[in-house]
Amino acid sequence: MTKRIALVAHDNMKPALLNWVSTHASQLREHEIFATGTTGKLIEKAINHHVHCFESGPLGGDQQIGAKICEGDIDLMLFFWDPLEAQPHDPDVKALLRLAAVWNIPVACNESTADYLISSPYFSGEYNIKQPDFAAYRARRVSTR
Repeated sequence: MTKRIALVAHDNMKPALLNWVSTHASQLREHEIFATGTTGKLIEKAINHHVHCFESGPLGGDQQIGAKICEGDIDLMLFFWDPLEAQPHDPDVKALLRLAAVWNIPVACNESTADYLISSPYFSGEYNIKQPDFAAYRARRVSTR
């Protein structure tokens, strides 16, 4: 079953992500790949597979992927983020990770977790993400006093 996979990496983590995708290129080619700007171009070249490229993260690419998550158009995300370097767009990164949690999609933030995800039978098999029921939240009334 084809998955829609978002791949994101901070600058210092791009080499680690590129190494990981190169190692798993044959498996990744079976899926639809989405990525932020520079990362996407590097991945496309590394695995010789089309990547849907959004803007660079600081220019809104993180938010574009977040929107795709909200729309149900991303099945899982690998985000190799740099925990040792302050990021100028840190609020965007936190918002993206928050949306992945809100919409209950699998997320790997490092190589070990990415290995777990790709080795799971769900990676290529069928898996129905349990969508949270936000009906009560959407139906709430806000006081306008």
